[in-house]
Amino acid sequence: MTAEIIDGRIISEQVLSELAPRLSRLKEEGVVPSLAVVLVGENPSSASYVRSKERACEKVGISSVVHRLPDSVKQKELIDLVKRLNADRGVHGILVQLPLPNHIDESSVIETVLPAKDVDGFSPVNMGRLLAGQDCFAPCTPLGVIELLNRSGHSPEGKYVVIIGRSNIVGKPLAALLIQKKKGGNATVTVCHSATKNLAGITKQADILVAAVGKPGFVTADMVKHGCVVIDVGMNSIPDASSKSGHRLIGDVDFERVKNVAGALTPVPGGVGLMTVAMLISNTVKAAENSGQ
Repeated sequence: MTAEIIDGRIISEQVLSELAPRLSRLKEEGVVPSLAVVLVGENPSSASYVRSKERACEKVGISSVVHRLPDSVKQKELIDLVKRLNADRGVHGILVQLPLPNHIDESSVIETVLPAKDVDGFSPVNMGRLLAGQDCFAPCTPLGVIELLNRSGHSPEGKYVVIIGRSNIVGKPLAALLIQKKKGGNATVTVCHSATKNLAGITKQADILVAAVGKPGFVTADMVKHGCVVIDVGMNSIPDASSKSGHRLIGDVDFERVKNVAGALTPVPGGVGLMTVAMLISNTVKAAENSGQ
């Protein structure tokens, strides 16, 4: 058995194409959704992700401005920039690309972003609303995972989902989305992490397995139940002398071996990463619509 490949390219295009009528209505009102991205340093994975965001914005007709800052930037300078973007009525969405350098307190920066412009969904206000099941900006990668599952015919409703990783970016918000009592949720969820005992014993019970640990090839075939749907959130940059850039991106799943066990599997690249970008665009359009309220 070879796994069905869940194509993030096709599904992300569906999501973006469905935004067209909403963008047309905004244009009629004289509004062009605008996204401000703040990129600190030269992290290859972050830089690649930001470039894909720029291309996607241009493709659908959204304004995108990237503010590039050096690794040495002081925390106050970064927070002052975010405050200026908060005050700019022409900016509808603000995204501070993570991770930030070690000398920057990420929480302080994230908390500075206005919840109404927090299109990445990381502010404590939006996180709290997400957990309460209220309308909010949910984090883009978990939203993308939900869309991938639903649109590929693998609804999580009634399924046992195991998530490996408990980050605020993926693991925790994805669990919160999956347990919501509504369409696209209604799953039974276990979140595993570095202190989990008998990890493989748990993952092999999963109907849907989500890998979000940031370790190349971490999920091996012996951790996966036959027929399981495997969602690879990992995006790890590794050296590759044969690549023009000198590196390439791989996931948290041993793709070549797991594809012989899983029922369905997302590739890296070409899977969750594209959905993350699509959901960011969707959130930015929503922020622009809300700005007129």
